[in-house]
Amino acid sequence: MLVKRQKKRRFYYLLRRAKSKKGEGYIDVVVLTIAAMLVLCTILAVLPVFIAKMNLDTYANELAREAEISGRVGAETNQRLNRLNEIKNLNPNVAWDRTGRIHIGQDVTVTVTTVVDIGFFTFVSIPITLTSTATGTSEVLWK
Repeated sequence: MLVKRQKKRRFYYLLRRAKSKKGEGYIDVVVLTIAAMLVLCTILAVLPVFIAKMNLDTYANELAREAEISGRVGAETNQRLNRLNEIKNLNPNVAWDRTGRIHIGQDVTVTVTTVVDIGFFTFVSIPITLTSTATGTSEVLWK
């Protein structure tokens, strides 16, 4: 009978401890820390995509500007393309809406496309296609 009473007391003691609010703050801190780390990891995984998009926009704008200044899509734009590939560490697909000489006042459009991988460490790999378009107007009068 004494053993049964002690077990019953232990059970009520554990039940009171379980209902107690004393350690609740520690659990809240742990849960909030885990949530903050998950948000931080997500931001660090997605941030390179935004940086790559900004680099791709700059890449397209510089190629369009080179076509404006030279007045054609050809050797000059290819040289600029090679320099940009070295500087920016990108190797995107480049498509022009026209090639050859571009007369003054005519527009030329360049479309630059690349694939960037969002990787959550080694768990998930999500490829995202980024596209950037820039338009320029030729500044060269061809006679």
